Amino acid sequence: MLVASCRAAVTGGFHCHRLSVERRYGAGMTSEHRADRHDGRHDFDFLHGSWHSRQRRLRSRLAGCDEWDEFAADLHCKPLLGGLGNTDELSSPVMTYTGLALRLYDEAERTWSIYWITGGSSAIEPPVVGHFADGAGDFIAPDTHDGRPVLVRYRWSGITPTSARWAQALSADNGATWETNWTAEFSRAT
Repeated sequence: MLVASCRAAVTGGFHCHRLSVERRYGAGMTSEHRADRHDGRHDFDFLHGSWHSRQRRLRSRLAGCDEWDEFAADLHCKPLLGGLGNTDELSSPVMTYTGLALRLYDEAERTWSIYWITGGSSAIEPPVVGHFADGAGDFIAPDTHDGRPVLVRYRWSGITPTSARWAQALSADNGATWETNWTAEFSRAT
């Protein structure tokens, strides 16, 4: 799935980087390599239920900004398709912000695709794709920011039964460096 997504979205500098993204994050692997990776269909089971979160969002991305907006938000996640997917809705009455994530597991590639929809928009963003390894999950995709090509990364880490951390970062140099522009510290509500 990442191979098709990257090829469809690749322009300019990402053409040369595509194979590197595929090798690092799992798409395009041989069946032998996929067999070595665990069956990740339950990797997001930790997220099912209700959560409170503390969100931090950088005011300006890839501009050397160090000013952050901080706000509380709630997240409600439920499984879909017998565990091969899930959906969650994030809402913050303080920021009047809502969003919806749809996660789908590809059994053949052993990767997750995460789609994001921001409230007030009917557009579904192209998915970030990846998997969990060593207690953290990295999900990457080519994108654009202010008209220039970037990589976007979602990272899940610090996962316990009652807490988790999510971060979004952008890279304007094909993954050599990353600027984190959004973080969320989650604590289980129920």
